Amino acid sequence: MSSDPWGRVDETGTVYVRTADGEKVVGSWQAGTPEEALAYFERKYEGLVVEIGLLERRVKTTDLSAKDAQIAIDHLRQQIDEHHAVGDLDTLAKRLDALVEAVDKRREERKVQRAKQHDEARHAKEALVSEAEELARSEQWRSAGERLRALVDTWKGLPRLDRKSDDELWHRFSHARSAFSKRRKAHFAALDAQREDARKAKERLVAEAEALSGSTDWGTTAARYRELMAEWKAAGRAQREAEDDLWNRFRGAQDVFFAARSDVFAERDAEQTENLKLKEELAAEAEKLVPVTDLKAARAAFRSLNERWEAIGHVPRDARHRVESRMHAVERALQDSEESEWRRTNPEARARAAGLTGQLQAAVDKLRGQIDAARAAGNNAKADKLAKELEGRQALLDQALKGLEEFGG
Repeated sequence: MSSDPWGRVDETGTVYVRTADGEKVVGSWQAGTPEEALAYFERKYEGLVVEIGLLERRVKTTDLSAKDAQIAIDHLRQQIDEHHAVGDLDTLAKRLDALVEAVDKRREERKVQRAKQHDEARHAKEALVSEAEELARSEQWRSAGERLRALVDTWKGLPRLDRKSDDELWHRFSHARSAFSKRRKAHFAALDAQREDARKAKERLVAEAEALSGSTDWGTTAARYRELMAEWKAAGRAQREAEDDLWNRFRGAQDVFFAARSDVFAERDAEQTENLKLKEELAAEAEKLVPVTDLKAARAAFRSLNERWEAIGHVPRDARHRVESRMHAVERALQDSEESEWRRTNPEARARAAGLTGQLQAAVDKLRGQIDAARAAGNNAKADKLAKELEGRQALLDQALKGLEEFGG
């Protein structure tokens, strides 16, 4: 009989393995020595050790599915339970038990992960549906359409949910896209109708513009062309090809009219430019009258200059205000001189000014006396109050004296 720590072979050739539950029959061996029998079943044990080690690494380092891992564990456990190897089978069984726990843990982790992915996918698809439903109300036809197409691609890249949830969300998503497509189609159909109406309206405007192109009624026709332009803008755009052709005809008709008008106006502008030069010379001559030293002579000279001014025709519109302002400034200077002279020579006004000055001077002198008396009596509060009143009266007196000076003393 032959034996080792984990097994033995009896005299009949039966091979046993020692386990925690006692010895178990491994098999029988008749073809060789007991040592060869033990070596054979020990190699089978070593094979189990290698297989379990490989399975442990696969479970730890690869994405081996729980189902496939459990099948491999069951296969190895059957070999251990059938005791077809000699070695520490109890330890191998414990390693398989640990593998089962690891696989169960992975199964639970993957279950949690799938639930998380499912939840994330649900939230992602709900967000896509919400955005699609918002876009369905948009009138940004191009950008919204492009965004909806991008949302479809995003949807396709997301994992499926349970069938009921996925179908419900897809139905909302698809309905939003259909609603947008219908609104866009209706919008462009209406736009086509508007463009056709615009084409017809602009054809009428072009016909009138071409009929007016030979007119010499410059003011009335130019005003009508401005009205036609306003009507053109209000008509909206026609189809691109028709719009360009109609605009070229409309603009061409206007160009014919305004070119003819420009030729006529150019001759008139040359005359007005010469008139401007003459009026600028008169304005420069008038400005020499200021400041006024001899009012009577200045008035006579200005009247003469003004008569010559009125005899000259129109000047260019953009220069009219500038040159007329120069003459008006001289006229205002003459008027100011007249008013100053009248105030200076008006005896009634001078008398009133002198009387007011005298009254104010008396009031100031009186207040000064009262202030001196109050301070002498030690009543500084009263003196301060009277001093403030004196400041006001003195200011009025100074102003009155200045006015009196204008009357010559």
